Amino acid sequence: MAVGSYSSCLLILSMILILTPCAYQLQPAEVLSLLRINRLLNYPAVLSRWNVDTDFCSYEANPYVTIICYEESITQLHITGNKSAPPLPRSFSMTLLFATLYRLPNLKVLSLTSLGLWGPLTGKISRLSSLEIVNMSTNYLYGAIPKQVSRLTNLQTLILDHNMFSGRVPDLLGELPCLSVLSLKNNSLSGPLPDSFSSLKPLRVLVLSSNSLSGELPDLSSLSNLQVLDLENNYFGPRFPSLGRKVVTLVLRKNRFSGGLPAEVNSYYLLEHLDISFNRYTGPFPASLLSLPSIHYLSISGNRFTGMLLQSMSCNGELEYVDLSSNLLTGNLPTCLISDSKNKVALYSANCFVTKDHSQHPLSFCQNQALAVGIIPHKENKVSGAKATLMIGIMGGIFGSIFLGMIIFFSLKKATMKPALNKSQRSLAEHASVGYSSQLLPDASYILQTMKLGELGVPPYRSFSLEELEAATNNFDTSSFMGEGSHGQMYRGKLQDGSLVAIRCLKLKKAPNSQNFRRHIELISKLRHHHLVSALGHGFEYYLDDSSVSRLFIVFEFVSNGTLRSNISEGVPGETLTWTHRISAAIGVVKGIQFLHGGMVPGLFANDLKITNVLLDEHLVAKISSYNLPILAEDMKCEMMVGSSSSGLREPNERTKYMDKIDIHDLGVILLEIITGRPIICNSEVVNIMKNQLQESIAADGIARMSFVDPVIINACCDESLKTVMEICLRCLSKEPTQRPSIEDVLWNLQFAAQVQESWGRYSHSSEESPLSPSLPPQSPIALSC
Repeated sequence: MAVGSYSSCLLILSMILILTPCAYQLQPAEVLSLLRINRLLNYPAVLSRWNVDTDFCSYEANPYVTIICYEESITQLHITGNKSAPPLPRSFSMTLLFATLYRLPNLKVLSLTSLGLWGPLTGKISRLSSLEIVNMSTNYLYGAIPKQVSRLTNLQTLILDHNMFSGRVPDLLGELPCLSVLSLKNNSLSGPLPDSFSSLKPLRVLVLSSNSLSGELPDLSSLSNLQVLDLENNYFGPRFPSLGRKVVTLVLRKNRFSGGLPAEVNSYYLLEHLDISFNRYTGPFPASLLSLPSIHYLSISGNRFTGMLLQSMSCNGELEYVDLSSNLLTGNLPTCLISDSKNKVALYSANCFVTKDHSQHPLSFCQNQALAVGIIPHKENKVSGAKATLMIGIMGGIFGSIFLGMIIFFSLKKATMKPALNKSQRSLAEHASVGYSSQLLPDASYILQTMKLGELGVPPYRSFSLEELEAATNNFDTSSFMGEGSHGQMYRGKLQDGSLVAIRCLKLKKAPNSQNFRRHIELISKLRHHHLVSALGHGFEYYLDDSSVSRLFIVFEFVSNGTLRSNISEGVPGETLTWTHRISAAIGVVKGIQFLHGGMVPGLFANDLKITNVLLDEHLVAKISSYNLPILAEDMKCEMMVGSSSSGLREPNERTKYMDKIDIHDLGVILLEIITGRPIICNSEVVNIMKNQLQESIAADGIARMSFVDPVIINACCDESLKTVMEICLRCLSKEPTQRPSIEDVLWNLQFAAQVQESWGRYSHSSEESPLSPSLPPQSPIALSC
């Protein structure tokens, strides 16, 4: 805004305000700033009443807008939009927004939530030196949290939940002298928590759930005011955090903590909510947790706790929820857990309790599994006779060099190699990946879920016995055979509980290195994501004469709704996926790639992505079904180095440097088929022809552009949405890897295209009534190939 124009506006506003009686007469510059904020936010509906005559200091507070004034200045500004608000237009600028907010010099509380803000959080936030509370949750902010936030020396509360922030938590945040509440949940932050956090004496609430943070936690025992610590769904571990005794809520669910619980937990006399489920804890379960003086909620499910519970054990009378399921507990359920079923929830399935229901394993299961993780089962001080024979057999069936260490392996191997075993016996070693400490995945950087995925809806990862797999596939009958490729044979199976699975059988070409094999198995157990065909478990087969693994079985969820191609270019005549659902599927593929690249270290790259390897479930959720499993990388190194010439990476060193860009190029080919609706059997020549046609279509006007598009979606396709997808597709297909966009850039553009399409659809007469909508008269798809 020109200086003269700005001065004129101030003069007019000053004259209006002089004639307007109110409790506080807001300064004209601040009135102008509020009106400009309204414009920068694209005039959201919640601010529809704002105009030059609005008495902002007397503005009636409501759940969406609150303004607090002191004397002639605004001290608090709260604006909350629609939770499903799309990103603001491309013309929006976070820098301009904070330059405008700077004109509110006495602002102490700033809350801008669910408004579609996008872009990096500018370091100019530090100019708002009076800020004490900042809440910018549920937006589309990305990039690193600026270190300049640490200059807000009055800051007491910082909430940046449900955004797309990435990088590390700034070390300088630990130097904020007044910070008492820090919440960064549901972002894409990675790396360890800075050691400086151990000095945040005023800190009361620390929420970091649903990120990709990892490593050991700093010593938080000196934070005497810390009451809430929520670290759910990260990669922290393996040691239990060191905390003060005043913690009230402790959530460590879905991390990588292992070993036993420290005795200090029994001293948390204020602890009301404890959730350590789905970690790798082992050893005796401290039954004293049930009777902590303040405990209301306790969940230890999905670990490997052992021990015998007794009916006579005591519980806190206020205990409302207990989940002991999926451990290795034995004995009887304490009466105090089941005596008041109306007011108390007690879950205990998949243990070895003595109960009348059928949700428990036999006692031998818990004993054997305890042995597999190196734990002596309860009351097994002495082993003799038949029990010793049973244990030797079990141990011989476990691949000792992987899971029990070389010393145990050789001692057991010697015991099992008796003269009576003249013939090699075949067995399948079972184990569960949880319960083993490992340095695998220390730096996970999965770009989190602005996506709000929720639970995966798949059972916990586990080991399968050979008998289970043979029963599921009718002894690997040809009727269960689904196909064979470079990644092994695939069979369809039906487990005892009726669930369908896909079982991949890998014949290993050479004896695997024991340490690497363990790491690979554990990595496979982490390949579980909303947009991947998730691994459910594994088993492997070997011969006792040399203990070498001959076959590895990987069990995947079964996805039965066809491939993305079959729902676009090879679908039922007259029906195909709408444009809205094509964008949704593309976003799903991108999120799956994000996880493969950043959800583990090292990431999985060069995944040979094809539209035929993208499956759709019953809800049309896209899932990548074939990816670069690490066990194959060792077994097929020579094949891995060949690659596709269409990716533009020719030299081995170049491939190593730009591994992530290979998948970006393959994603571009998938987007091409989504746009055109024609099968693309790709090689470099075909892709180049299609890319040139795509470039010409982008430069053409809207009508000409539609000639490149699948005719079945033309009447229900917003031109701006289409053009956005076409432009990002063209960038993905760039010949030079350095010119291809990042996976985050692709995601942002596709989400923007989806939001534009959704907004257009609300006002369009071409509304899409169902995911599979009647199309134009079907045309025979023409496959583009060499």
